[in-house]
Amino acid sequence: MLSKDEIVKSVPQTGFVGQPKGLFTLFFTEFWERFSYYGMRAILIFFMYYELHEGGLGLDRGTANSIMAIYGSLVYMSGIIGGWIADRILGTRKTIFYGGVFIMIGHALLAFPGGVTMLFISMAFIVIGTGLLKSNVSSLVGDIYADTDNRRDAGFSIFYMGINMGAFIAPFVVGTIGQTYNFHLGFGLAGIGMLIGLIVFKVTEKKYLGLAGLQVNNPLKPEERKKIFTRFGIVALILIIATVAGILTGTLTMNVFSLIITILGILIPTIFFIYMYRSEKTTNDEKSRLLAYIPLFLSAVMFWAIQEQGATILATYADERTQLNVGGFQLKSSWFQSLNPLFVITLAPLFATLWYKWGDNQPSTPRKFSYSLFFAGLSFLVMMIPAHLSGGETLVSPLWLVLSFFLVVIGELLLSPVGLSATTKLAPKAFAAQTMSLWFLTSAAAQAINAQLVKVYEVVSEFTYFGFIGTLSIVMGIIILVISPIISKAMRGIN
Repeated sequence: MLSKDEIVKSVPQTGFVGQPKGLFTLFFTEFWERFSYYGMRAILIFFMYYELHEGGLGLDRGTANSIMAIYGSLVYMSGIIGGWIADRILGTRKTIFYGGVFIMIGHALLAFPGGVTMLFISMAFIVIGTGLLKSNVSSLVGDIYADTDNRRDAGFSIFYMGINMGAFIAPFVVGTIGQTYNFHLGFGLAGIGMLIGLIVFKVTEKKYLGLAGLQVNNPLKPEERKKIFTRFGIVALILIIATVAGILTGTLTMNVFSLIITILGILIPTIFFIYMYRSEKTTNDEKSRLLAYIPLFLSAVMFWAIQEQGATILATYADERTQLNVGGFQLKSSWFQSLNPLFVITLAPLFATLWYKWGDNQPSTPRKFSYSLFFAGLSFLVMMIPAHLSGGETLVSPLWLVLSFFLVVIGELLLSPVGLSATTKLAPKAFAAQTMSLWFLTSAAAQAINAQLVKVYEVVSEFTYFGFIGTLSIVMGIIILVISPIISKAMRGIN
């Protein structure tokens, strides 16, 4: 088994903006993967609820929003499988490649008309592919740095900027083509983006990544393989039979399915924490760090519950409640999905510089998380103003959405790259990739909860909806701020 020092020494440690060369490979692989994902997501909600004569599927808005939330939750839930496969069977690098192939197939299927059935089949491929790829790319970023390397947080911020560069460009390219000409053509462009990402990864991985991601951290023993694969096959068969029976009898409705996903979104991370904590492979220090991770996990769930509504509630708000004709220029509602990554690209270098300049004097991880919840809450509270002024009827200025996205991005930069970095440091060694999957379960849990919240949006006023969720986030931020010294102590020397 290779040591962390041996892996780090195999990676060229300079050559990409003062960072290890391997960051180049991972930066651009994730750039193109996010281009494909966010390009597809920018038009998917509209594709679902636009009428048939507009090139859509004709679903009602509430159902479309719920499907989007369920889809987002499943995308991140599948990271558990991806992390497990990387840790126990393939290693992170092979798992990343196969994930990209699944994603590309999913987008290719969306490029052809096929109604709701084709939509769900393509979603299944993208869910599996993203689960294999996304958490493992982030885990691999952690592998190319020594644990004591103070470039680590800055490196994750640069990596995060790459993610958002792809996400920024995608709505303008895929969104414009999809809404102006044809949704399926837009989905096809998203698939081409993933193909480019796969090419970048394969061409540069050997030279820039060294030994990182090649070894299997916790390989299956021969006697374990048959038992685990048998259990997996039985569970898969039961799920297939139950799903088919539910569809044929009419008991598996969209409401029932969304409720199941919500329960799983809460139950799976709970089981995950218990399993890792009780494992004999987890040391006492690692157990303490896992306990410290729980309030950080809950904070992230609250944050993502707000941030992820940018692609559902705020996307439909942009399409139906916002004045899109500005000075004779017609905006596309999908373009608002570029606001979040635009602000991240603009502000990420500032945050990376601040963390690097402050060094050991920067706020602790728990304090950064509490501040992120304050900004997330404010991003929803400001939406109460246009709701009040318009009475929920007249079109509102697009500047309100701009302000909302700006505020949530400040919170995102306080939480997301910091959370990625903290996860790689707090993870038990035997569960390195799987713990990164646990981080992405924060978004899965958030969107599982959102699958129910978006239904509430249809029956209460905008003023009440934005006000309640925004206030809840701020209250939680205050709680995390108060207990931050306790959390820091439990992290056992990890900042």
